[in-house]
Amino acid sequence: MSAQTPLFDTHVALGAKIVDFGGWDMPLAYGSQLEEHHAVRRSVGMFDVSHMLNVDVAGASSPDFLRHLLANDVAKIAGVPGKALYSCMLRPDGGVIDDLIVYFFASDRWRIVVNAGTADKDVAWMREQARPFGVTITPRRDLAMIAVQGPDARETVWAVHPEWKAATQDLKPFTGTLVDENTLVARTGYTGEDGFEIVLPATAVKAFWDALAAAGVHPCGLGARDTLRLEAGMNLYGQDMDETVHPLESGLSWTVSLKDGSRDFIGRAALESASRDRELVGLKLLERGIMRGHMKVRTQQGEGELTSGTMAPTLGFSIALARVPAGCAPGDRAEVEIRGKWLPAEIVRPPFVRNGKALV
Repeated sequence: MSAQTPLFDTHVALGAKIVDFGGWDMPLAYGSQLEEHHAVRRSVGMFDVSHMLNVDVAGASSPDFLRHLLANDVAKIAGVPGKALYSCMLRPDGGVIDDLIVYFFASDRWRIVVNAGTADKDVAWMREQARPFGVTITPRRDLAMIAVQGPDARETVWAVHPEWKAATQDLKPFTGTLVDENTLVARTGYTGEDGFEIVLPATAVKAFWDALAAAGVHPCGLGARDTLRLEAGMNLYGQDMDETVHPLESGLSWTVSLKDGSRDFIGRAALESASRDRELVGLKLLERGIMRGHMKVRTQQGEGELTSGTMAPTLGFSIALARVPAGCAPGDRAEVEIRGKWLPAEIVRPPFVRNGKALV
């Protein structure tokens, strides 16, 4: 039986098409997926992302534990309350267990936000690795989360909660603040647009959702979330990376910190000896058609495979991410097999769209 977020009944009442996503009953769309996509690019939309799990990490050795657990180095954000860091959590062989965001609250108090489909596995792994450090790992299923995204997102949130404005108006991207003991407002997101992700008690989430809806915020489902994140060039766990690939061949080299040679994070040795014969690139289809995951692609360097693909509503043509042999460069031509035909494509550097503007 699938799990449900505290807003499940609200989604059903709004006529959402419900689908299984990582073991959760989630809204795919409330009507027109295209309208939901454009609402975020042009104004403001909101997503129920309460299926994702907030995990609290506590204890004096938390910094040492997290520097061991994650491929990125939390020393970059230590000392800046509310500062966030994106990272992969790796297996010893370098495979990606999950991609996540970690927040610094205090030296002995941190929070990690993990993906829904990997949450149980992630918590078990964290607890196993935490034992030698004496750190506690606490899943927070008492919390819910709403992402409010788009050029009008922050102003709309302030219209609903004007008391939050003073504490959040100067937040820089990838920074959050606790506006009260149980409510985190973070300037993060998964759409390529500005906005907030708000973590709050599950008991308070419906009233917040309803207030946003009354303020004109468009409810958006997983369908629009996927087209928005792909336009923004953002990876999706389980498609663009998983335990069978390492971050260096997944477009995530920038999330791996090797600067401190004494930091022995899990997977480091494997990454340092890993082959660099594959890489993740962006593709723009040059003819009519729609690229999808697992389609074959041919490049000047050899064959590869699409990991994610879609018709990009903002651009009017199909885009994709593809894992291909190393050495491909933006501007190179490629071909994608769609329904038995090889169609021309161009290799481009993601993101494809950022803050509503086409970049390819």
